[in-house]
Amino acid sequence: MSGMDAQTDEHGARERPTAPRAVAFWLVAAAFTVTMLGTTLPTPLYVLYQREFHFSTLMVTVVFATYAAGVLAALLLVGHVSDEIGRRRTLLPGLAAAMLSAVVFLAAEDLTLLFVGRLLSGLSAGVFTGTATAALVDLADSRNTGRGSLVATVVQMGGLGSGPLLAGVLAEFAPAPLRLPYAVHLVLLLLVAAGVWFMPEPVDGVVRRPRMRVTRPGVPQEMRGTFVRAGIAGFAGFAVLGLFTAVSPSFMGKLLGMDDLALEGGVIFTVFAASAVGQIVLVPRFGRASQQLGCAGLVLGMGLLTAGFAVRSFALLVAGGVVAGLGQGMSFRAGLAAVNAEAPVARRANVASTYFVVLYVALSLPVIGVGLAADLVGLQAAGIAFSVLVAVLAGSVLAALLRAGRRARAS
Repeated sequence: MSGMDAQTDEHGARERPTAPRAVAFWLVAAAFTVTMLGTTLPTPLYVLYQREFHFSTLMVTVVFATYAAGVLAALLLVGHVSDEIGRRRTLLPGLAAAMLSAVVFLAAEDLTLLFVGRLLSGLSAGVFTGTATAALVDLADSRNTGRGSLVATVVQMGGLGSGPLLAGVLAEFAPAPLRLPYAVHLVLLLLVAAGVWFMPEPVDGVVRRPRMRVTRPGVPQEMRGTFVRAGIAGFAGFAVLGLFTAVSPSFMGKLLGMDDLALEGGVIFTVFAASAVGQIVLVPRFGRASQQLGCAGLVLGMGLLTAGFAVRSFALLVAGGVVAGLGQGMSFRAGLAAVNAEAPVARRANVASTYFVVLYVALSLPVIGVGLAADLVGLQAAGIAFSVLVAVLAGSVLAALLRAGRRARAS
């Protein structure tokens, strides 16, 4: 095959053709983007599912949160597997889970299949989040070790933001709004799977059968203060992402009377784009102050969102989402960097996994609370209460960071 190299096994036998590492880098990036895109694809469609299957706002949030359960299961059960069996042999099952999710959504005729589709989507994301990031770092130019991590951040946030935008545009302007987005996604998955099939395996000494074990979350005693501050800020930020991806279409439709699905998808895309800007542009610029500024951005964003819920303002909803997205991106990346810097080398992967467990719990449990409150007291009151709670959490971390900074300067 033209342009392909051939990878050999440990005995020197010639095996399948493989793409050059520079090409494989972008093939993995494309697969990462498409997989993440699928995890948020149903977001603007929930209002249509509500009308067709007749379920409440609470059930919307429970369906959404099923995704996080799948992610957590994959992180805890197979987070270590790609180090043993190789990146490629782990990514391909992740893509298979994403394809199964698309097929289930294509066939969905009741609420049960929505749960199954979201669980499979979460499993695919849990497999891909760590493995694709590691593969990009492995395949990047060894002289530029930060390139893989940077591209992983860009494609992950880009994919998460593009899912609602793609589904919203197709649902608004094309036929079969509950089928066509998943058909398009399935085609994209088949294309990127063909690319991953030809990637060279960057991990040496892979085994055929991994050791199955559960990754137990844990944090060393000496760094728990840093972890708690980063974890609470991350929890607040990911709760905001969960709110926008699960509830904002209902808010726009029920409280603002805006039924434009493309616009709803565009709003969610804007929040994720702001998060990416916060991580990629603002953190390198503000350095050590990024975590404090990120928490301040979350507090300000939640203030704008509270006002938006109170006066039913679309402009304030968008402004709150953008400011909170910037804050989330900054506090997330700075918090992860602080955790990685203090974690003992031998436990760094375990501590990072624990951090991500906290984040994905934040993505699910708070929005279920919002859904329950929305059924009891109304979506407007639930949104205001949520915004105030997130602002309090982020504000408490900001105060703790400022105190820690003063102590460090004094010493």
